[in-house]
Amino acid sequence: MNSRSYSLASLAEKFLAPSVAILLATVLWLPTMHIFYRPAEGVGPSHQGVSSQARLLAARHLRIWTEPALRERELRKMQARNPEWDFMSRAFLVLSLCNMALRDPSYQKQACDISDVIIENTLALEREKGMHHFLLGYAGRTGPWVMQPARSQFIDGEIALMIAARRLVAEKDGYKSLLTDRIRLMTERMRKSPVLCAESYPDECWLFCNAISLAAIRLSDVLDGSDHSQFLAQWVRTAKDKLIDPQTGVLISAYGVDGRPSPAGYSPEGTSIWLACHMLQLVDKTFASEQYRRAKKELGRSFFGFGYSREWPESSPGEMDIDSGPVLPVLNASASASGLAIVAASAFDDWPYFSQLLSSLNLVGFPEETKGQLEYHASNPVGDAVLLYSLVLGPLFGEAKGRADQ
Repeated sequence: MNSRSYSLASLAEKFLAPSVAILLATVLWLPTMHIFYRPAEGVGPSHQGVSSQARLLAARHLRIWTEPALRERELRKMQARNPEWDFMSRAFLVLSLCNMALRDPSYQKQACDISDVIIENTLALEREKGMHHFLLGYAGRTGPWVMQPARSQFIDGEIALMIAARRLVAEKDGYKSLLTDRIRLMTERMRKSPVLCAESYPDECWLFCNAISLAAIRLSDVLDGSDHSQFLAQWVRTAKDKLIDPQTGVLISAYGVDGRPSPAGYSPEGTSIWLACHMLQLVDKTFASEQYRRAKKELGRSFFGFGYSREWPESSPGEMDIDSGPVLPVLNASASASGLAIVAASAFDDWPYFSQLLSSLNLVGFPEETKGQLEYHASNPVGDAVLLYSLVLGPLFGEAKGRADQ
C-alpha cells in the first residue's frame, strides 16, 4: 500500500466512524425529540377551566392593556409592521378573554373590563381615522371599491364578533344597538354579491373575513332573537356551489364580489381555511367538520412528531404574501398557517394534531416565562393572542349553542 492509499484509509477511518455514530444517534434521537416539547395533557382542547399556560400567556396581554405606556408602544410597533395585526390582536384577545370568563368566573370582571377598553378604543380609532387605519396600504391604491359606500368586511366582521362575544358573557348598555347596526350593514352588503360575500379590500372578498362575519351574525340571532337562518343556509349552499376548489374540495381564499377567484387567493390557503372552518361551526357543523377534514388532508403535516401546516395544497401552489409569511422550503411549512391550524385542531378536538403543532411551537417559538408572564419571542402580540384563543376556546360557542337550544 503506498503512502497516499494509507493516508486515505486513515482519513476514512478517522471520519467515517464518528459520522456513522452521528447518523445513528440522529436516527434514534429525531423520532423521540418531540417528547421533550410535547404539551401537557391538561393543555388540550377538552381541558376544563383555564390552564396554567393560558393564564401565563394571558398575563402578558392583560399587562399591555392595563399599562398605557406599554400598550402605546406595542400597538405602535404592530401598526408600523402590519396594521391588520394590530386589529386582529384585539379581536383574538377579546374572544380569548370571553372564553376565559366562561371557563372561570373569577376572570369575568377583568375580562369584561379589558374587553370594553379594547372595543371602545377600536371604535374610537375607526371613527377618528377611518377603516384604513387598520388596513394595508394597498386598500387605497388598487382601484375603486365595488360596493358603495366603501366598507371593509374585515373591520365590520371582527368588530361585530367582539361585541357579540362580550355580550354573551354579560350584557352591556349600548352594545345591542351597535351590534344590530353592524349586522344590518354586513348582511345588506353580502346580499349584493352573487356569492353572498362582502369585500375586505377593493373587489377582494376574503373567506377569512366573511366566515367571521357569519359567526357574528349567528351570535346576534342568539342574543337578540333575530333570524338569519335562511341567509346562513343559503350562504353554505352558495359556497358549496361556487367557492370550492375542484381539486381539493376546500374553500378558496379570495374572490371578487362577482365570485370570480382572485389572483391573491385562487386556491385554498391555510391562513384562511383553518379559521374559517372553526367559525363555520356556528353556521353548519357538518359542513365545517368536512372542511376541517379536507384541510387537514391537504395542508396538515407532521415530521417526527412535530406538526405544521402548509399554506397551499400541493396541487395548487401559491405565492408568499404578508398573510402566509415566509414559507419554509422543502417542507413548505407556513408559520401563519400553522398558528391558525392550532385554533382549528383545538376547535375540532383533534388532540394528536394539536399536540404536534404545540410541540413545534415549543421548539421554535422560543418561549420564555418571566414574572408570571409567558411570551414567545419568535411571535408577536397577534400570534400570542391566536395561541391564547386556541388554548381557551370552546365555552363561547357552547354558550351560544346552549341558548339557541333553549
